[in-house]
Amino acid sequence: MQKVNFIDLGLIDYKECWDYQEQLFKEIVDTKIANRKLPESEQIPTKNYLLFCEHPHVYTLGNSGAKDNLLIDNARLNDKKASFYKINRGGDITYHGPGQLVGYPIFDLDNFFTDIHKYLRYLEEAVILTLAEYNITGIRIKGATSVWIDPDPNIGE
Repeated sequence: MQKVNFIDLGLIDYKECWDYQEQLFKEIVDTKIANRKLPESEQIPTKNYLLFCEHPHVYTLGNSGAKDNLLIDNARLNDKKASFYKINRGGDITYHGPGQLVGYPIFDLDNFFTDIHKYLRYLEEAVILTLAEYNITGIRIKGATSVWIDPDPNIGE
């Protein structure tokens, strides 16, 4: 059974959290590279992390999004004391803010399985089952990766 290290970061700036995630990811990659030169009996197991946090108001834009999809301008961002970051993940505009629990799994999938789509469906299912424990219905929407509560009925069409 694989160990997952849980870290609660509390309220943390998005960029500071992103940099920490990048650091953990680099440590995993560096360990995997170092292990290539070692016999299997001497290899160091890679670590897995699950980070929980919340962020001050922030909007992020992933590689497959367009800045035009951010529906507020810089003046409104400043009024809301919100940050905006273009980042190197998939997706479009994402909002995070105080009171929203955000989970960031930093796993070496070789420790589990390497089918990314299976992994994403498992993450969604874990969220759906957790919400159900609180009598909240979470659903998937065809064509949109995530779990939705009271979604816009036009999403995914």
